[in-house]
Amino acid sequence: MGWIGDTVDSVKSIQIRQLLTQAVSLGMIVTSALIIWKGLMCITGSESPVVVVLSGSMEPGFKRGDILFLHMSKDPIRAGEIVVFNIDGREIPIVHRVIKVHERQDTGEVDVLTKGDNNYGDDRLLYAQGQLYLQRNHIMGRAVGFLPYVGWVTIIMTEKPIIKYILIGALGLLVITSKD
Repeated sequence: MGWIGDTVDSVKSIQIRQLLTQAVSLGMIVTSALIIWKGLMCITGSESPVVVVLSGSMEPGFKRGDILFLHMSKDPIRAGEIVVFNIDGREIPIVHRVIKVHERQDTGEVDVLTKGDNNYGDDRLLYAQGQLYLQRNHIMGRAVGFLPYVGWVTIIMTEKPIIKYILIGALGLLVITSKD
C-alpha cells in the first residue's frame, strides 16, 4: 500500500503543479496585456488608444466594426479632424468629425462642434442638456489610423453575450486540459 499511496500522491502533486503553472501563465498573459495597454496610453496620450466604431454614422469613411487608433496631442483641434469623445452621462464614446471650432475670447480655450459624416445634423442633440460645444476634456483622442472590420469580434461579443461565454468557457477548458 505504501508504494501505491506514494504513486497516487506523486500524480496528484504533478497535476497541482501543472494547474499552478497554467494559472501563472494565464496571469502573465493578462498582466502583459495590461502593461501593453498602459504603455499605449502613455505613448498616445489618450485614455483609450484603440476604439471600435459601433454605428454607421461615419460611413463611408469608417464602417461599423472598424478599429480606430487614437492619439491625443497638445496641438489645437482643427475642423475636419475625426475625434472620439465622451459625453457626460454616457458610457460609450462617439466617433465623429469636427465641423466647427470655436475659440473663447476670454480664455483662449477651443471648443468644437461635431457631426457624423452620415448624419443630417450636428451633434448638439447628443451633447448634455444645454451644452453647445465639446470642451477639450470631453475629447479622448484623434483618429490617426484604422483597421477595417476587425472590431466585429467585440461587437458580436457585446451584442450576443452567449457567444462571449461560450468562447471564455472553451478557452478555460483548453487551459485546464492542455498538458504543456
